[in-house]
Amino acid sequence: MRMGKYGHELDLILLLTENRSYTAQDIADRLGITRRNLYNYFEYLRFSGFKLLKSGPYYRLDRSSPFLRKLGESMTVSREEAAYILQMLTAGGHTDFYAHSIRQKLVRHYNLADVRSPEVLTAISQNATQLKAAMAHKTMCVLHDYSSPHSHSVSDRIVEPFLFMNNGLDIRCHEIRSHANKTFKLARIGSVELLDVPWIAEDKHKQVFTDIFMFSGEQRFSVRLLMGQLARNLMVEEYPSAETCITPAADGKWLFAADVASYLGVGRFVLGLYRDIQVLGDGPFAEYVSGEIAHMAATWGGGAVSGGE
Repeated sequence: MRMGKYGHELDLILLLTENRSYTAQDIADRLGITRRNLYNYFEYLRFSGFKLLKSGPYYRLDRSSPFLRKLGESMTVSREEAAYILQMLTAGGHTDFYAHSIRQKLVRHYNLADVRSPEVLTAISQNATQLKAAMAHKTMCVLHDYSSPHSHSVSDRIVEPFLFMNNGLDIRCHEIRSHANKTFKLARIGSVELLDVPWIAEDKHKQVFTDIFMFSGEQRFSVRLLMGQLARNLMVEEYPSAETCITPAADGKWLFAADVASYLGVGRFVLGLYRDIQVLGDGPFAEYVSGEIAHMAATWGGGAVSGGE
């Protein structure tokens, strides 16, 4: 006997979001239903706004489906919040099972450095001292044996350090070889060697800007939107700091004007509420939104599931 009206539907959603490969028969067996009933459930999910994808014989739910995206956003902490939690667990000396489990999840899912061990804490302190000296004297330094998870490499980096971030766990530097500003984690630096070489790119040392959608970057891009009441209310609920960027407009509309570090955050918001938002102007952001719409149309046209096997 089913415990609730939507028992199988919820079980099906969980199965299709496990990042595993399930055929229709696999799913039917796990739910204890026939494949005919399963296809009816598939149609129910599509009707409810879920994006059901099929790769060969395997089924899964697209995590960009509105319901899953909204659920994830309401439950997921930002990377900055995750780093803060990790730091508090470390500073508090928590060593119980739950603290260990939380630390492991934060390190894995948010690509953070686990700074629990005294050795790592000592290394961070020593690296910070050297970096502060380089900043005070405006000289270059070498980050020896820097471990990069992105390039899967360990290498030496000659840099000009100019800004501590993330409560002193990260350092913003201008890297000489790439001629670009980058953020390095102190816990991933083997050691710091001071060089008797003055800065040569101080004019390129730019502050990192974080927009109201929690995206960071050195560049700023202006965005202007005309929003209805629904979009205005949701923006203020999800991003309280946006309220200072919103002013009343004619006909019960609201004008949003702000700088962003990336179009990704504001773009997600606009695309999710496109019926209640108008992008003002025909500049780069309007082009970005048009491009995303064209990409979605092409993707859905080629990857949508039209029926059962």
